[in-house]
Amino acid sequence: MASESGKWQKRGREARYHTLSSTASACVIVEGSYPETCDTCSSRNAMNATVARSCRRFHRSCTVLHGVQPSSSCCVGEPRLFPTTQRFSTSSKTPDEILDSFANLDHRRASRTGFPEAVFGQGKTPSQIHAILDSMARNVNQLTDADKNATGASTAIIATRIDPDIYEQVKSIGPLKNGKMEYHDVARIISVHANSLKDASKVVDLSSTQQQSVVVACAGTTDLPVAEEAAITLSLSGVPVTRVYDCGVAGLHRIISALPKLRDPSVGCVIVCAGMDGALPSVVGGLVDVPVVAIPTSVGYGMSLGGVSALLTMLNSCSPGVGVVNVDNGFGGAVWAMKCLKSKRK
Repeated sequence: MASESGKWQKRGREARYHTLSSTASACVIVEGSYPETCDTCSSRNAMNATVARSCRRFHRSCTVLHGVQPSSSCCVGEPRLFPTTQRFSTSSKTPDEILDSFANLDHRRASRTGFPEAVFGQGKTPSQIHAILDSMARNVNQLTDADKNATGASTAIIATRIDPDIYEQVKSIGPLKNGKMEYHDVARIISVHANSLKDASKVVDLSSTQQQSVVVACAGTTDLPVAEEAAITLSLSGVPVTRVYDCGVAGLHRIISALPKLRDPSVGCVIVCAGMDGALPSVVGGLVDVPVVAIPTSVGYGMSLGGVSALLTMLNSCSPGVGVVNVDNGFGGAVWAMKCLKSKRK
């Protein structure tokens, strides 16, 4: 009977241990703080040293992971692991210090590569996007004040992959200090017009001089977001754009009727966006004498594999002079097209 009683007493301690575990976890996750006293610890003085150490372990691990500050009168006297100062507060930091905590902007990229850094908005918070865009606008203001021959590409400020609800949150933070935002809903792009560009004479407009144009074609209407991402990027950079939409190979007469636009002497490059079988770039590549940038899109049924089938078709194109970027990468296709135009001007 004695051994049987001891076994039940041991089970009782285990039950109390599990109760403590649940209590400690719940108080962190649900309440975000610790109670002044622990009912499990204080009841009947039943908690032995092992369970007390377990309680401290819960306090310590949860405090480190969640940044929770336990009460000074915690049931086991665990000292605070974080000071009471505002460790995570940004209220005392300058805007530049806050920006430096999550971004290291490459303001000199345009001088090296011919196109400035763009913001990939997916995964960033609205406040981060707002701060980055404002810093970019300030840099453009400084650039145009120092260089009276700034080009459209060097002054372009673009954030891609911005869903409408994210844009509304960015806008609700307030206007930028150094520029004005504009949202392009189909392309899911935020562009910023820097304050210094209100004087149009500070920017050299290449579209009316030696700048060639780019044709942006897409196979179907569902490819429009990717095609518009490319077209808007080009337009914001001062490149003239001609759009040829809904001209897929299922109706081959449509791309044939667009030949005058594709073969216009002013055209220096053609961007082709297509999902499904991804055949349109090969067709266009056999009809024009300029570089073709193929952009596969994640459009299609079943085994289209999110654009992989179109990507493989384009990579295996039998039409020479067709280059391929990643799936849905309209921005990357636009920058490639601009580099093709730039190389022709040299």
